[in-house]
Amino acid sequence: MENHSSQEHFIHQNKIRQIFFLVLLALLGALLVKEFMVFLPAFLGAVTLYILMRRPMIYLVETRKWSKNLSVWLLILLSFVVIMIPIGALIGMLTSKVTYALEHSNELLAAFQTLVAKLEERFGFELISQENISKVGNFAAQTIPQVLSATFGTLGTLFFMYFILYFMLHGGSKMEEDLYEYMPLKDANVNKLGTEIENMVLSNAIGIPVIALLQGVVALIGYLILGVNEPWFWFVITCITAMLPVVGAAMAYVPVSIILLANDHTWQGIAMLIFGFGVIGTVDNFFRFALAKKFADVHPLITVFGVIIGLTLFGFLGLIFGPLIISLFLLLLKMYSSEFFVKQREMPGTE
Repeated sequence: MENHSSQEHFIHQNKIRQIFFLVLLALLGALLVKEFMVFLPAFLGAVTLYILMRRPMIYLVETRKWSKNLSVWLLILLSFVVIMIPIGALIGMLTSKVTYALEHSNELLAAFQTLVAKLEERFGFELISQENISKVGNFAAQTIPQVLSATFGTLGTLFFMYFILYFMLHGGSKMEEDLYEYMPLKDANVNKLGTEIENMVLSNAIGIPVIALLQGVVALIGYLILGVNEPWFWFVITCITAMLPVVGAAMAYVPVSIILLANDHTWQGIAMLIFGFGVIGTVDNFFRFALAKKFADVHPLITVFGVIIGLTLFGFLGLIFGPLIISLFLLLLKMYSSEFFVKQREMPGTE
């Protein structure tokens, strides 16, 4: 009897130590997360690139027998070229436009007022009041410096992203082994979780930009045929807006249509609207169906709500990690069921 009592006391003391350890671990984890939140976009970017480079890294080191250090630097250099050349071109293009807008803000506001007046005269109703036009000008004046500031913030994020990526690639095998060992899940569920994360990241990191680029190419064809001024600029804007949920590429081709109509290019403006809503706005569904065979087939609602949530939490990287968070949440619900209990459910029509 005494032996049983002492055993219960030992178990009780062991549970107290375990609870104390978990509480301490949670507090330290919360403190670290709070302090490192500023580096979260860089970390997520590094995770994305690591997943994209994982197989090439294994191929270079294990199949081609290259040194790990050489393989890491080669992949980082290639990714830097692939990422920085488009970003540099985009920043260069937008910087010239932003600089011009800042230097000629009054002229641009007057031109916008003239544009609205022409449209109101043509269609016979008020589109926007003078008060709201002034608000648009004030909003632009406040937003443009914020965009420039965010650009320099992005450069800092890229630096830390590559800094983290270097160590991830260099110690990738050990990192994966540790995650596999210490994840409190069954081995099958750990493998399933890893596969799901890889598929989702590949689907969003490659699929979303590819679809946006293809939409931009289709839009560019329309811009060139209809004689839109600065078609390459609008091509870039279409590619960027095509990655945004709900409105998407309409944020590019609708303003183009309005500008054409306001400049008395009536049939071009109407044709642009028809081509935009009928072709540009729907062709992404065709591309998405074609790419679904190669990447994870994500439900459209997960993509839409995931991107909306992700952009708020993570900025531009939310395009990738927003849908991933929702998909992982649903996957973890399934894993919880398989880890802790199995439902015995009678299907309709069975005895």
